[in-house]
Amino acid sequence: MDAPHHLRLAWLEQAPGPVLAVATEYESDYRVNEHTHTRGQLLHAQRGIVLVTTVKGRWMVPPGHALWIPPGVTHAVDMIGSVSMQSVYVSPDAVEGLPQELRVFALTQLMRSLIMEAVSLPQDEQPLGRSKLVLDLLLVEIPNLEQRPLALPFPSEPRLARLCRKFIEKPDPHATIDSWAEALAMSRRSFTRNFARQTGLSFSTWRQQACLFSALPRLTSGEPVISVALDLGYDSVPAFTTMFKRMLGQPPRAYLGMARNSLN
Repeated sequence: MDAPHHLRLAWLEQAPGPVLAVATEYESDYRVNEHTHTRGQLLHAQRGIVLVTTVKGRWMVPPGHALWIPPGVTHAVDMIGSVSMQSVYVSPDAVEGLPQELRVFALTQLMRSLIMEAVSLPQDEQPLGRSKLVLDLLLVEIPNLEQRPLALPFPSEPRLARLCRKFIEKPDPHATIDSWAEALAMSRRSFTRNFARQTGLSFSTWRQQACLFSALPRLTSGEPVISVALDLGYDSVPAFTTMFKRMLGQPPRAYLGMARNSLN
């Protein structure tokens, strides 16, 4: 990890107070190598898309969302496009109900406003009055955020992990359990059990989430829905829209409109 992030970590470990909030700008393809901190981190991608990797998988953070990273979790961060990042670092005992696992949340308008206020507060003085109220309310709101299925767990078994990585490089919504089981010289039943045990997801759910990972950066950059759907191997836009709505609760255009509005 480069020197600025070493300095950031040192500051995080020494700074007083239950909440620290900072804003950072990153160039496209910038990578923050593996690191950890004793505070939990609510990572908000205000602009651009962030991909966080741990030994347990990958988590995508598109605009309008935030990723909760619990204290002590080793992770690396990759930027997809130019990224404006806002991070809220929280002491483990600051508030009850903080998640114990990585989770992607949709941000409410209230939470977006609170984060904007928090990163603008002075970092070298004890928060009082209005500043303290902003940080206190921010803490209360974290456990109430709505979780979104933007995690992509990775298996630990090397051969299965290689198949998963190949799929991410070239997603195929028509990939079947039988073809993957055959590639691993396993029965369908054994493969199904093994995949669920290692990822915590069924193969079909994992496949849909991997396709979503591939689609979101392209859609948020302005590519037409039809181009993304056909490139990913979907037979039609309605088929892609059905998957998208199942995973994120809204069709692509409505979801992307909400994400764009979150930046205004």
